Amino acid sequence: MREISVFDVIGPNMIGPSSSHTAGALRIALLAHRLMEAPVKRVRFILYGSFARTYHGHGTDRALLGGMMGFSPEDRRIRSSFQLADEAGIRYSFECNTTEQDVHPNTVKITAEDKYGKVTEVVGESIGGGNARLRQINGINVDIAGELQTVVVQQLDTPGVIAHITQCLYEEGINIAYLNVYRENRYEHAYSVIEADGDLPDSLVEKLKNIPAVLQVNLIKL
Repeated sequence: MREISVFDVIGPNMIGPSSSHTAGALRIALLAHRLMEAPVKRVRFILYGSFARTYHGHGTDRALLGGMMGFSPEDRRIRSSFQLADEAGIRYSFECNTTEQDVHPNTVKITAEDKYGKVTEVVGESIGGGNARLRQINGINVDIAGELQTVVVQQLDTPGVIAHITQCLYEEGINIAYLNVYRENRYEHAYSVIEADGDLPDSLVEKLKNIPAVLQVNLIKL
């Protein structure tokens, strides 16, 4: 009988020993990956709570790197995340914050820079069973699980922009399950997060980008 590694398949849909510390962590990073418009070249992970205490032994570090490269929770390449990131020229670092207590026990802050120098920062929580939620994007509080197909629209907080967004969804025949708007201050940057029943077509992205107040559009299909 062969020796079984901690990175062998556990259950039907994940690699690693812990749904919270591997699959959930990977899901956070994969959500961050979906919010980037170009490949990551540099990424910094700050780990909190139990993530900070056990991240290496539970493979959280490999899972986070794998998610930033677009790997799914069952992808066997997670075992080789460090090597593959090195080969891709991705610079990465892991830092532990064990002093901040007012956070979910499985929290990570990811600061990722793409090959053009654009920086995306997210804060995510692994909430158990391989599930995760994003709680911040670029300093704005949000609540994104990615369980349904989701479009995330970064926009200027100007009158009429939501009406234009929903009109585009109507024209594409998309039934909205949930629509939430998150903003930092009135008339500054905001995020519209739309979760849909059914598939979101790629054509929706270009249509939304044509709205003058829209700055960036990302589809999340996990």
